[in-house]
Amino acid sequence: MNKAQLTAIIIFDIDGVIRDVGNSYRRAIADTVEEFTSGAWRPTMEDLDHLKSEGIWNNDWEASQELVYRYFEANDQSRAEVALDYQSIVEFFQSRYRGKHPKLFDGYIANEPLLVSKDYFQLLSKNQIGWGFFSGATKGSAEYILEQRLQLESPVLVAMEDAPSKPDPAGMFTAISEIEITTDTNAPVFYLGDTVADMYTVVKARELKPKRDWIGVGILPPHVQVSQPRRVDYTHKLLEAGAEIVLSNVEKLDLQTIDELIARS
Repeated sequence: MNKAQLTAIIIFDIDGVIRDVGNSYRRAIADTVEEFTSGAWRPTMEDLDHLKSEGIWNNDWEASQELVYRYFEANDQSRAEVALDYQSIVEFFQSRYRGKHPKLFDGYIANEPLLVSKDYFQLLSKNQIGWGFFSGATKGSAEYILEQRLQLESPVLVAMEDAPSKPDPAGMFTAISEIEITTDTNAPVFYLGDTVADMYTVVKARELKPKRDWIGVGILPPHVQVSQPRRVDYTHKLLEAGAEIVLSNVEKLDLQTIDELIARS
């Protein structure tokens, strides 16, 4: 593809957008909180959504630790008294998510449903739309999904180890630079994400680089689509955080919708 002729660039989050993590990452968070509260509390999906809506808990290890601390604070124990060992939290979380043999990906990650097909990315490429990924997932788990499960060939990927956590847009800027490796097209940029932090990332990018068009597209993760009230509430939060539109699935962002959003920007 001639990069100078790109009509748009789409950067994708991964968790809740490319793969359903309701029974993997989120289950691992709940397991971890339950473990480190000695079985006293297991957060629900709604509890996790509430935390994520604060827009700063993109790292699920840190989110797990925060929920544990909040549980003890609610029971009149200070963080200093509890003194959690962060590395122990990470190791327990990873044992559930990646598995007992992490190189084999035999944990919850092995059963994550995909939310998009390889054909969708081929469609984008055929229509002069560049694409890549900026995710808070670890590089290992992201590459497993993108390269082994979706069979994408060496996709542009900026993962947890490569950039500051969202809503800092530095990782998105890096992904865009890799896509535009031969020239700066200044094409409109879409960022597709399922959390408030994802939409804040777009807002921050707009503040830092106002000469470019930045379009936030909210994606409803599967776990909030189980009931109309939750769907409506989650949609409202994404729109309030800066999404131009909220869709039920990545592939709903078809060529016509892309053109319409560019025209509106």
